[in-house]
Amino acid sequence: MEHKPTEFVLIGAGIMSATLAILLKELNPTCNITLFEKLDVVSGESSDALNNAGTGHSGYCELNYTPEKKDGSIDVKKAIQVAKSFQLSKEFWAHLVETGHLKNPKDFIRQTPHLSFVWGEEDVEFLRKRYAELIKNPLFQEMNYSEDFETLKSWMPLVMEGRGTSQLVAATKMDEGTDVNFGSLTRSIVADLFIQKDITLKVAHEVKNLKKLENGRWEVKVKNLATSKKLKVEADFVFIGAGGGSLWLLEKSEIEEAEGFGGFPVSGEWLICKNPEIIEQHYVKVYGKAKVGAPPMSVPHLDSRVIDGKNQLLFGPFAGFSTKFLKNGSYWDLPKSIEWSNIKPMLAAGLKNLPLTKYLIEQVSQSSDEKLDALREYYPNADGKDWVEAIAGQRVQVIKKDEKEGGILQFGTEIVHSKDGTIAALLGASPGASTSVQIMLDVIEKCFPDKLKEWEPKIREMIPSYNLPESESEKWKENQKKSNQILKLND
Repeated sequence: MEHKPTEFVLIGAGIMSATLAILLKELNPTCNITLFEKLDVVSGESSDALNNAGTGHSGYCELNYTPEKKDGSIDVKKAIQVAKSFQLSKEFWAHLVETGHLKNPKDFIRQTPHLSFVWGEEDVEFLRKRYAELIKNPLFQEMNYSEDFETLKSWMPLVMEGRGTSQLVAATKMDEGTDVNFGSLTRSIVADLFIQKDITLKVAHEVKNLKKLENGRWEVKVKNLATSKKLKVEADFVFIGAGGGSLWLLEKSEIEEAEGFGGFPVSGEWLICKNPEIIEQHYVKVYGKAKVGAPPMSVPHLDSRVIDGKNQLLFGPFAGFSTKFLKNGSYWDLPKSIEWSNIKPMLAAGLKNLPLTKYLIEQVSQSSDEKLDALREYYPNADGKDWVEAIAGQRVQVIKKDEKEGGILQFGTEIVHSKDGTIAALLGASPGASTSVQIMLDVIEKCFPDKLKEWEPKIREMIPSYNLPESESEKWKENQKKSNQILKLND
Protein backbone atom coordinates (compact mmCIF):
# COMPACT_ATOMS: atom_id res chain seq x y z
CA MET A 1 0.00 0.00 0.00
CA GLU A 2 1.46 3.33 -1.13
CA HIS A 3 1.74 6.01 1.59
CA LYS A 4 2.07 9.74 0.98
CA PRO A 5 2.01 12.83 3.22
CA THR A 6 0.02 15.94 2.27
CA GLU A 7 -1.30 19.05 3.96
CA PHE A 8 -4.90 19.30 2.75
CA VAL A 9 -7.06 16.50 1.35
CA LEU A 10 -10.26 17.53 -0.44
CA ILE A 11 -12.73 14.77 -1.33
CA GLY A 12 -14.87 15.29 -4.42
CA ALA A 13 -13.89 17.36 -7.47
CA GLY A 14 -17.02 19.50 -7.67
CA ILE A 15 -17.57 23.24 -7.29
CA MET A 16 -17.18 23.15 -3.48
CA SER A 17 -13.76 21.47 -3.38
CA ALA A 18 -12.57 23.49 -6.37
CA THR A 19 -13.59 26.72 -4.65
CA LEU A 20 -11.96 25.77 -1.35
CA ALA A 21 -8.78 24.65 -3.14
CA ILE A 22 -8.31 27.89 -5.06
CA LEU A 23 -9.20 29.99 -1.99
CA LEU A 24 -6.55 28.16 0.05
CA LYS A 25 -4.01 28.56 -2.75
CA GLU A 26 -4.71 32.29 -2.98
CA LEU A 27 -4.37 32.69 0.79
CA ASN A 28 -1.42 30.32 1.22
CA PRO A 29 0.38 29.80 -2.13
CA THR A 30 2.86 27.25 -0.75
CA CYS A 31 0.27 24.86 0.67
CA ASN A 32 0.04 21.28 -0.56
CA ILE A 33 -3.41 20.07 -1.70
CA THR A 34 -4.63 16.68 -2.96
CA LEU A 35 -8.09 16.29 -4.55
CA PHE A 36 -9.66 12.84 -4.81
CA GLU A 37 -12.59 12.22 -7.17
CA LYS A 38 -14.43 8.90 -7.41
CA LEU A 39 -15.50 9.43 -11.03
CA ASP A 40 -13.06 9.56 -13.92
CA VAL A 41 -14.13 13.15 -14.72
CA VAL A 42 -14.20 16.46 -12.86
CA SER A 43 -17.63 17.87 -11.84
CA GLY A 44 -19.52 14.83 -13.06
CA GLU A 45 -22.14 14.80 -10.30
CA SER A 46 -23.95 17.73 -8.65
CA SER A 47 -21.87 20.40 -10.43
CA ASP A 48 -22.58 19.04 -13.91
CA ALA A 49 -24.81 21.33 -15.99
CA LEU A 50 -27.82 19.01 -16.29
CA ASN A 51 -27.59 17.93 -12.66
CA ASN A 52 -28.45 21.37 -11.24
CA ALA A 53 -30.68 24.31 -12.06
CA GLY A 54 -27.91 26.39 -13.61
CA THR A 55 -29.43 29.44 -11.95
CA GLY A 56 -27.19 31.94 -10.23
CA HIS A 57 -29.35 31.73 -7.12
CA SER A 58 -29.65 35.29 -5.88
CA GLY A 59 -33.14 35.39 -4.37
CA TYR A 60 -34.51 37.29 -7.37
CA CYS A 61 -37.00 34.69 -8.55
CA GLU A 62 -37.06 31.84 -6.03
CA LEU A 63 -40.40 32.23 -4.23
CA ASN A 64 -39.55 29.55 -1.65
CA TYR A 65 -36.91 31.92 -0.22
CA THR A 66 -39.65 34.42 0.75
CA PRO A 67 -42.32 32.57 2.76
CA GLU A 68 -45.52 34.24 3.82
CA LYS A 69 -45.86 34.45 7.60
CA LYS A 70 -49.06 33.75 9.55
CA ASP A 71 -49.81 37.48 9.80
CA GLY A 72 -49.69 37.79 6.00
CA SER A 73 -46.35 39.60 5.85
CA ILE A 74 -43.48 38.33 3.70
CA ASP A 75 -40.21 37.17 5.27
CA VAL A 76 -37.43 38.23 2.86
CA LYS A 77 -34.43 37.54 5.12
CA LYS A 78 -33.33 34.37 3.30
CA ALA A 79 -33.67 35.97 -0.16
CA ILE A 80 -31.47 38.87 0.94
CA GLN A 81 -28.91 36.51 2.49
CA VAL A 82 -28.77 34.41 -0.68
CA ALA A 83 -28.39 37.57 -2.80
CA LYS A 84 -25.47 38.71 -0.65
CA SER A 85 -23.86 35.26 -0.80
CA PHE A 86 -24.15 35.12 -4.59
CA GLN A 87 -22.62 38.58 -4.79
CA LEU A 88 -19.57 37.22 -2.93
CA SER A 89 -19.36 34.43 -5.52
CA LYS A 90 -19.45 36.92 -8.39
CA GLU A 91 -16.77 39.07 -6.77
CA PHE A 92 -14.45 36.09 -6.29
CA TRP A 93 -15.02 34.88 -9.85
CA ALA A 94 -14.31 38.43 -11.05
CA HIS A 95 -11.04 38.36 -9.07
CA LEU A 96 -10.10 35.06 -10.74
CA VAL A 97 -10.81 36.59 -14.16
CA GLU A 98 -8.78 39.72 -13.37
CA THR A 99 -5.81 37.68 -12.16
CA GLY A 100 -5.88 35.30 -15.14
CA HIS A 101 -6.99 32.17 -13.27
CA LEU A 102 -10.18 32.14 -15.35
CA LYS A 103 -10.11 33.21 -18.99
CA ASN A 104 -13.42 34.07 -20.65
CA PRO A 105 -16.25 34.56 -18.11
CA LYS A 106 -18.81 33.82 -20.83
CA ASP A 107 -17.60 30.23 -20.69
CA PHE A 108 -19.45 29.83 -17.37
CA ILE A 109 -21.73 32.84 -16.66
CA ARG A 110 -24.18 34.85 -18.76
CA GLN A 111 -26.74 37.52 -18.03
CA THR A 112 -30.19 35.93 -18.08
CA PRO A 113 -33.19 37.80 -16.61
CA HIS A 114 -34.86 36.15 -13.61
CA LEU A 115 -38.66 36.24 -13.43
CA SER A 116 -41.17 35.08 -10.82
CA PHE A 117 -44.56 34.27 -12.36
CA VAL A 118 -47.86 33.58 -10.58
CA TRP A 119 -51.57 33.51 -11.36
CA GLY A 120 -54.74 33.70 -9.30
CA GLU A 121 -55.78 36.36 -6.80
CA GLU A 122 -54.05 34.84 -3.77
CA ASP A 123 -50.66 34.31 -5.41
CA VAL A 124 -50.74 37.67 -7.20
CA GLU A 125 -51.29 39.38 -3.85
CA PHE A 126 -48.37 37.37 -2.43
CA LEU A 127 -46.06 38.48 -5.26
CA ARG A 128 -47.19 42.08 -4.91
CA LYS A 129 -46.26 42.09 -1.21
CA ARG A 130 -42.99 40.27 -1.89
CA TYR A 131 -41.97 42.89 -4.44
CA ALA A 132 -42.79 45.74 -2.05
CA GLU A 133 -40.50 44.24 0.60
CA LEU A 134 -37.59 43.27 -1.63
CA ILE A 135 -37.11 46.61 -3.40
CA LYS A 136 -36.26 48.17 -0.04
CA ASN A 137 -32.90 46.37 -0.26
CA PRO A 138 -30.15 47.81 -2.52
CA LEU A 139 -29.51 44.45 -4.20
CA PHE A 140 -33.15 44.32 -5.36
CA GLN A 141 -33.79 47.96 -6.28
CA GLU A 142 -33.73 47.23 -10.03
CA MET A 143 -36.60 44.73 -9.76
CA ASN A 144 -39.67 45.39 -11.92
CA TYR A 145 -43.26 44.28 -11.24
CA SER A 146 -46.22 44.07 -13.60
CA GLU A 147 -49.73 42.66 -13.90
CA ASP A 148 -50.17 44.05 -17.44
CA PHE A 149 -50.72 41.31 -20.03
CA GLU A 150 -48.82 43.04 -22.86
CA THR A 151 -45.87 43.88 -20.60
CA LEU A 152 -45.65 40.28 -19.42
CA LYS A 153 -45.90 39.09 -23.03
CA SER A 154 -42.84 41.19 -23.89
CA TRP A 155 -40.97 39.71 -20.92
CA MET A 156 -41.82 36.02 -21.56
CA PRO A 157 -43.58 35.38 -24.89
CA LEU A 158 -43.87 31.59 -24.53
CA VAL A 159 -45.44 31.83 -21.10
CA MET A 160 -48.11 34.31 -22.23
CA GLU A 161 -48.76 32.74 -25.65
CA GLY A 162 -52.14 30.99 -25.65
CA ARG A 163 -53.08 32.35 -22.24
CA GLY A 164 -56.44 34.10 -21.85
CA THR A 165 -56.30 37.84 -21.19
CA SER A 166 -58.94 37.48 -18.48
CA GLN A 167 -56.65 35.43 -16.24
CA LEU A 168 -55.18 37.41 -13.32
CA VAL A 169 -51.37 37.10 -13.64
CA ALA A 170 -48.31 38.91 -12.30
CA ALA A 171 -44.54 38.72 -12.57
CA THR A 172 -41.39 40.33 -11.26
CA LYS A 173 -38.30 40.69 -13.44
CA MET A 174 -34.65 41.22 -12.60
CA ASP A 175 -32.46 41.85 -15.63
CA GLU A 176 -29.32 41.24 -13.55
CA GLY A 177 -30.12 37.55 -13.21
CA THR A 178 -27.58 35.02 -14.44
CA ASP A 179 -27.27 31.57 -15.95
CA VAL A 180 -24.25 29.69 -14.58
CA ASN A 181 -22.68 26.52 -15.93
CA PHE A 182 -21.15 25.22 -12.70
CA GLY A 183 -19.64 22.23 -14.47
CA SER A 184 -17.70 24.47 -16.84
CA LEU A 185 -16.70 26.78 -13.97
CA THR A 186 -15.45 23.86 -11.88
CA ARG A 187 -13.42 22.40 -14.73
CA SER A 188 -11.86 25.80 -15.46
CA ILE A 189 -10.84 26.27 -11.81
CA VAL A 190 -9.43 22.75 -11.55
CA ALA A 191 -7.53 23.16 -14.85
CA ASP A 192 -5.92 26.32 -13.45
CA LEU A 193 -5.10 24.58 -10.17
CA PHE A 194 -3.58 21.66 -12.04
CA ILE A 195 -0.79 23.83 -13.47
CA GLN A 196 0.10 25.26 -10.05
CA LYS A 197 2.72 23.78 -7.76
CA ASP A 198 1.82 21.39 -4.95
CA ILE A 199 -1.60 20.49 -6.35
CA THR A 200 -2.46 16.86 -7.06
CA LEU A 201 -5.69 15.69 -8.71
CA LYS A 202 -6.55 12.00 -8.66
CA VAL A 203 -9.68 10.96 -10.57
CA ALA A 204 -11.11 7.42 -10.40
CA HIS A 205 -9.92 7.32 -6.78
CA GLU A 206 -12.47 6.42 -4.12
CA VAL A 207 -11.92 7.36 -0.48
CA LYS A 208 -12.80 4.24 1.51
CA ASN A 209 -12.06 5.26 5.09
CA LEU A 210 -10.94 8.09 7.40
CA LYS A 211 -9.13 7.68 10.69
CA LYS A 212 -7.80 10.20 13.21
CA LEU A 213 -4.21 9.32 14.18
CA GLU A 214 -2.53 9.84 17.56
CA ASN A 215 -0.34 12.56 16.03
CA GLY A 216 -3.48 14.62 15.31
CA ARG A 217 -3.41 14.04 11.56
CA TRP A 218 -5.94 12.16 9.44
CA GLU A 219 -5.20 8.92 7.67
CA VAL A 220 -7.18 8.73 4.43
CA LYS A 221 -7.49 5.33 2.77
CA VAL A 222 -8.05 5.49 -0.98
CA LYS A 223 -8.60 2.93 -3.74
CA ASN A 224 -7.54 3.50 -7.34
CA LEU A 225 -10.60 2.25 -9.23
CA ALA A 226 -8.64 1.76 -12.45
CA THR A 227 -5.89 -0.45 -10.99
CA SER A 228 -7.35 -1.53 -7.61
CA LYS A 229 -4.14 -0.21 -6.03
CA LYS A 230 -4.58 1.08 -2.47
CA LEU A 231 -3.16 4.32 -1.16
CA LYS A 232 -2.83 5.88 2.28
CA VAL A 233 -2.52 9.63 2.69
CA GLU A 234 -1.84 11.55 5.89
CA ALA A 235 -3.33 15.04 6.05
CA ASP A 236 -3.53 17.91 8.51
CA PHE A 237 -6.98 18.86 7.22
CA VAL A 238 -9.72 16.98 5.35
CA PHE A 239 -12.70 18.50 3.55
CA ILE A 240 -15.52 16.20 2.49
CA GLY A 241 -17.27 17.78 -0.47
CA ALA A 242 -18.57 14.64 -2.10
CA GLY A 243 -22.18 15.77 -2.65
CA GLY A 244 -24.59 13.05 -1.59
CA GLY A 245 -21.61 10.86 -0.71
CA SER A 246 -20.48 13.20 2.07
CA LEU A 247 -22.75 11.73 4.75
CA TRP A 248 -21.29 8.23 4.52
CA LEU A 249 -17.72 9.55 4.69
CA LEU A 250 -18.60 11.86 7.58
CA GLU A 251 -19.92 8.86 9.49
CA LYS A 252 -16.64 7.03 8.77
CA SER A 253 -14.72 9.86 10.47
CA GLU A 254 -16.46 9.01 13.79
CA ILE A 255 -16.21 12.60 15.01
CA GLU A 256 -18.63 13.48 17.81
CA GLU A 257 -20.20 16.30 15.78
CA ALA A 258 -21.40 13.85 13.09
CA GLU A 259 -23.70 11.93 15.42
CA GLY A 260 -27.40 12.16 14.64
CA PHE A 261 -27.07 13.34 11.05
CA GLY A 262 -28.98 11.47 8.38
CA GLY A 263 -29.96 12.07 4.79
CA PHE A 264 -33.10 11.89 2.63
CA PRO A 265 -32.35 11.42 -1.08
CA VAL A 266 -34.41 13.22 -3.75
CA SER A 267 -33.88 12.65 -7.47
CA GLY A 268 -34.96 14.86 -10.37
CA GLU A 269 -36.00 14.85 -14.01
CA TRP A 270 -36.20 17.51 -16.74
CA LEU A 271 -38.26 18.05 -19.82
CA ILE A 272 -35.83 19.36 -22.47
CA CYS A 273 -36.95 21.15 -25.62
CA LYS A 274 -35.51 19.81 -28.89
CA ASN A 275 -37.10 22.40 -31.20
CA PRO A 276 -34.60 25.22 -31.98
CA GLU A 277 -37.38 27.60 -33.05
CA ILE A 278 -39.04 27.31 -29.65
CA ILE A 279 -35.74 27.58 -27.78
CA GLU A 280 -34.88 30.88 -29.48
CA GLN A 281 -38.15 32.47 -28.30
CA HIS A 282 -37.34 32.14 -24.60
CA TYR A 283 -34.30 33.89 -23.14
CA VAL A 284 -35.23 34.18 -19.44
CA LYS A 285 -35.63 32.03 -16.33
CA VAL A 286 -39.26 31.89 -15.16
CA TYR A 287 -39.80 30.47 -11.66
CA GLY A 288 -43.20 29.66 -10.16
CA LYS A 289 -44.51 28.49 -6.80
CA ALA A 290 -43.74 24.99 -5.57
CA LYS A 291 -46.56 22.66 -4.65
CA VAL A 292 -47.25 21.96 -0.98
CA GLY A 293 -44.69 19.51 0.42
CA ALA A 294 -42.23 19.93 -2.46
CA PRO A 295 -38.49 20.13 -1.63
CA PRO A 296 -36.70 23.36 -2.67
CA MET A 297 -34.96 21.71 -5.63
CA SER A 298 -38.40 21.02 -7.14
CA VAL A 299 -39.55 24.61 -7.65
CA PRO A 300 -40.89 24.57 -11.24
CA HIS A 301 -39.14 26.76 -13.78
CA LEU A 302 -39.10 27.27 -17.55
CA ASP A 303 -35.45 27.87 -17.97
CA SER A 304 -33.20 29.32 -20.66
CA ARG A 305 -29.76 27.72 -20.40
CA VAL A 306 -26.46 27.66 -22.27
CA ILE A 307 -24.89 24.19 -22.05
CA ASP A 308 -21.77 23.25 -24.00
CA GLY A 309 -22.08 26.47 -25.96
CA LYS A 310 -25.65 25.75 -27.12
CA ASN A 311 -28.89 27.47 -26.14
CA GLN A 312 -31.19 25.07 -24.31
CA LEU A 313 -34.70 25.24 -22.86
CA LEU A 314 -35.57 23.11 -19.83
CA PHE A 315 -38.66 22.68 -17.69
CA GLY A 316 -38.83 21.06 -14.26
CA PRO A 317 -37.40 19.59 -12.29
CA PHE A 318 -39.86 16.82 -11.45
CA ALA A 319 -38.91 15.22 -8.16
CA GLY A 320 -38.50 11.54 -7.53
CA PHE A 321 -37.16 9.14 -4.96
CA SER A 322 -34.19 6.81 -5.09
CA THR A 323 -32.12 5.25 -2.32
CA LYS A 324 -29.00 6.42 -4.18
CA PHE A 325 -27.11 9.34 -2.64
CA LEU A 326 -25.38 10.11 -5.95
CA LYS A 327 -26.54 9.88 -9.55
CA ASN A 328 -23.69 7.39 -10.06
CA GLY A 329 -24.18 5.91 -6.62
CA SER A 330 -25.51 2.63 -5.21
CA TYR A 331 -29.05 1.67 -4.20
CA TRP A 332 -27.46 0.67 -0.88
CA ASP A 333 -26.43 4.27 -0.11
CA LEU A 334 -29.46 5.03 2.09
CA PRO A 335 -29.44 1.73 4.04
CA LYS A 336 -25.67 2.02 4.60
CA SER A 337 -26.09 5.54 6.05
CA ILE A 338 -28.42 4.40 8.84
CA GLU A 339 -26.77 4.07 12.26
CA TRP A 340 -28.02 3.84 15.83
CA SER A 341 -27.22 7.53 16.33
CA ASN A 342 -29.47 8.72 13.47
CA ILE A 343 -32.37 6.21 13.42
CA LYS A 344 -34.49 8.31 15.80
CA PRO A 345 -33.92 11.65 13.98
CA MET A 346 -34.66 10.01 10.61
CA LEU A 347 -37.90 8.40 11.80
CA ALA A 348 -39.03 11.60 13.51
CA ALA A 349 -38.28 13.69 10.41
CA GLY A 350 -40.14 11.20 8.24
CA LEU A 351 -43.27 11.33 10.38
CA LYS A 352 -43.24 15.13 10.42
CA ASN A 353 -42.80 15.39 6.65
CA LEU A 354 -45.62 13.18 5.36
CA PRO A 355 -46.64 15.86 2.78
CA LEU A 356 -43.18 15.48 1.21
CA THR A 357 -43.59 11.70 1.05
CA LYS A 358 -47.01 12.11 -0.56
CA TYR A 359 -45.61 14.63 -3.04
CA LEU A 360 -42.73 12.33 -4.04
CA ILE A 361 -45.11 9.38 -4.56
CA GLU A 362 -47.23 11.57 -6.83
CA GLN A 363 -44.17 12.74 -8.76
CA VAL A 364 -42.73 9.25 -9.23
CA SER A 365 -46.07 7.97 -10.55
CA GLN A 366 -46.55 10.82 -13.04
CA SER A 367 -47.06 9.83 -16.67
CA SER A 368 -45.48 11.68 -19.59
CA ASP A 369 -48.87 13.30 -20.31
CA GLU A 370 -49.11 14.55 -16.71
CA LYS A 371 -45.62 16.06 -16.97
CA LEU A 372 -46.66 17.77 -20.20
CA ASP A 373 -49.75 19.14 -18.41
CA ALA A 374 -47.43 20.63 -15.75
CA LEU A 375 -45.35 22.24 -18.50
CA ARG A 376 -48.50 23.73 -20.07
CA GLU A 377 -49.21 25.65 -16.87
CA TYR A 378 -46.11 27.69 -17.83
CA TYR A 379 -46.18 27.25 -21.61
CA PRO A 380 -49.83 26.73 -22.67
CA ASN A 381 -49.03 25.93 -26.31
CA ALA A 382 -46.38 23.30 -25.56
CA ASP A 383 -46.40 20.39 -28.02
CA GLY A 384 -45.28 17.04 -26.61
CA LYS A 385 -43.29 16.16 -29.73
CA ASP A 386 -40.92 19.09 -29.02
CA TRP A 387 -39.87 17.79 -25.59
CA VAL A 388 -37.87 14.83 -24.27
CA GLU A 389 -37.33 13.58 -20.71
CA ALA A 390 -33.87 13.57 -19.11
CA ILE A 391 -32.57 12.59 -15.67
CA ALA A 392 -31.40 15.49 -13.50
CA GLY A 393 -29.17 15.32 -10.42
CA GLN A 394 -29.48 13.51 -7.11
CA ARG A 395 -29.66 15.49 -3.86
CA VAL A 396 -29.57 14.45 -0.21
CA GLN A 397 -31.54 16.67 2.15
CA VAL A 398 -30.07 16.95 5.65
CA ILE A 399 -31.78 15.25 8.59
CA LYS A 400 -30.45 16.33 11.98
CA LYS A 401 -31.38 15.55 15.54
CA ASP A 402 -33.49 18.06 17.41
CA GLU A 403 -34.09 18.14 21.16
CA LYS A 404 -37.75 19.14 20.86
CA GLU A 405 -38.87 17.19 17.79
CA GLY A 406 -36.43 14.29 17.75
CA GLY A 407 -35.34 15.00 14.20
CA ILE A 408 -35.91 17.61 11.51
CA LEU A 409 -35.55 17.63 7.74
CA GLN A 410 -33.42 20.66 6.94
CA PHE A 411 -33.38 22.19 3.49
CA GLY A 412 -30.28 24.09 2.41
CA THR A 413 -26.70 23.29 3.36
CA GLU A 414 -24.95 22.41 6.61
CA ILE A 415 -21.26 22.53 7.49
CA VAL A 416 -20.27 19.87 10.02
CA HIS A 417 -16.77 20.22 11.46
CA SER A 418 -14.75 18.77 14.29
CA LYS A 419 -14.03 20.79 17.40
CA ASP A 420 -10.34 21.00 16.52
CA GLY A 421 -11.09 22.15 12.94
CA THR A 422 -9.11 19.35 11.30
CA ILE A 423 -12.06 17.98 9.29
CA ALA A 424 -15.19 19.49 7.77
CA ALA A 425 -18.00 18.14 5.62
CA LEU A 426 -20.69 19.83 3.57
CA LEU A 427 -24.14 18.27 3.65
CA GLY A 428 -27.32 19.34 1.87
CA ALA A 429 -28.32 20.99 -1.39
CA SER A 430 -29.90 24.20 -2.74
CA PRO A 431 -28.78 26.96 -3.09
CA GLY A 432 -25.45 25.14 -2.85
CA ALA A 433 -23.25 25.90 -5.87
CA SER A 434 -24.33 29.54 -6.20
CA THR A 435 -23.23 30.26 -2.64
CA SER A 436 -20.08 28.10 -2.79
CA VAL A 437 -17.75 31.00 -2.03
CA GLN A 438 -19.69 32.02 1.10
CA ILE A 439 -19.86 28.39 2.23
CA MET A 440 -16.13 27.83 1.75
CA LEU A 441 -15.35 31.09 3.55
CA ASP A 442 -17.45 29.70 6.42
CA VAL A 443 -15.32 26.53 6.35
CA ILE A 444 -12.16 28.64 6.53
CA GLU A 445 -13.55 30.71 9.43
CA LYS A 446 -14.59 27.62 11.39
CA CYS A 447 -11.51 25.49 10.72
CA PHE A 448 -8.69 28.04 10.50
CA PRO A 449 -9.60 30.73 13.09
CA ASP A 450 -5.93 31.23 14.01
CA LYS A 451 -5.17 32.17 10.39
CA LEU A 452 -8.04 34.60 9.86
CA LYS A 453 -6.25 37.69 11.11
CA GLU A 454 -3.43 37.00 8.66
CA TRP A 455 -5.74 36.07 5.75
CA GLU A 456 -8.53 38.64 6.14
CA PRO A 457 -6.82 41.50 4.23
CA LYS A 458 -6.30 39.16 1.25
CA ILE A 459 -9.91 37.94 1.46
CA ARG A 460 -11.16 41.55 1.38
CA GLU A 461 -8.90 42.29 -1.58
CA MET A 462 -10.37 39.36 -3.52
CA ILE A 463 -13.95 39.76 -2.25
CA PRO A 464 -14.64 43.43 -1.33
CA SER A 465 -18.10 42.69 0.14
CA TYR A 466 -16.74 40.11 2.60
CA ASN A 467 -18.23 40.96 6.04
CA LEU A 468 -19.50 44.26 4.61
CA PRO A 469 -22.45 45.53 6.71
CA GLU A 470 -25.81 45.56 4.94
CA SER A 471 -26.11 49.24 5.86
CA GLU A 472 -23.26 50.03 3.42
CA SER A 473 -25.76 50.01 0.56
CA GLU A 474 -23.74 52.24 -1.79
CA LYS A 475 -20.67 50.05 -1.36
CA TRP A 476 -22.71 46.92 -2.08
CA LYS A 477 -24.05 48.50 -5.27
CA GLU A 478 -20.56 49.67 -6.30
CA ASN A 479 -19.09 46.19 -5.78
CA GLN A 480 -21.98 44.63 -7.67
CA LYS A 481 -21.47 46.97 -10.62
CA LYS A 482 -17.72 46.30 -10.76
CA SER A 483 -18.04 42.50 -10.63
CA ASN A 484 -20.77 42.59 -13.31
CA GLN A 485 -18.46 44.57 -15.60
CA ILE A 486 -15.51 42.20 -15.14
CA LEU A 487 -17.76 39.18 -15.74
CA LYS A 488 -19.15 40.87 -18.88
CA LEU A 489 -22.70 40.73 -17.55
CA ASN A 490 -23.53 44.17 -18.92
CA ASP A 491 -22.71 43.34 -22.55
